[in-house]
Order: sequence, then C-alpha cells, then structure tokens
Amino acid sequence: MSLSDRERRLLAEMEAALATDDPGLESKLTGSTMTATKPRLLIAIFLVLIGLAVILGGLVSKTTPVGVVGFLIALSGVLTLIRSLGALTKGAPRAKSSRKSLSQRLDERWDQRDM
Repeated sequence: MSLSDRERRLLAEMEAALATDDPGLESKLTGSTMTATKPRLLIAIFLVLIGLAVILGGLVSKTTPVGVVGFLIALSGVLTLIRSLGALTKGAPRAKSSRKSLSQRLDERWDQRDM
C-alpha cells in the first residue's frame, strides 16, 4: 500500500527538518562512517606488517598464543585496509539533489515487488 500525498509531504518535511536540525546524524545514516585518509591506510599496512612479524616470532619460538595474537593483529590490519580502500573507491559523496527521499525509495521498491 503506497503512501498518500499528505503522508509523503509530511515525511519529506520530517526528513528536511532532520537534515537541518542534525546534519551529523543525517550524514551518519546516509554515508559511510569510515573516511579513506592516508594515515588510516598507513596504520592498516603497519598493523599487517607487525602482525606478520608476531606470527613469525610465534613460529620461531613455537608458542601458539603468540602466533594467534599475531594473526589477530594482522587480521585487524587487513580489515582496516579493506574498509579504507572501500571508502576510497566509492568516490565523492553524492550531491543532495540526486538523492531520493525515503518515500520515493520505498515506492520504487514496492513497484519492483510487483514485477
């Protein structure tokens, strides 16, 4: 069941009021929280290298917990690197004029459901 014109208008007004009252919340809800900055990428690479060194140290000393800690450090570095590169490849944020309101997106999804 689609929204009436009045409900669409009220929803658009609520979205606009949210955007003006709390732009930080709007950006958190619509965009990525990770920014692809050079320091974040360098920290991620550093974590991967340190993790690999700790894994190697665990292998040499034949201590399993040290190897597990090294693996966790390297894994956190790889995950940070992937998230940073993902944010980098997304490109520039979309212009506000090209974004659709929630009601328009819901209407499109509803119409696609029928097909």
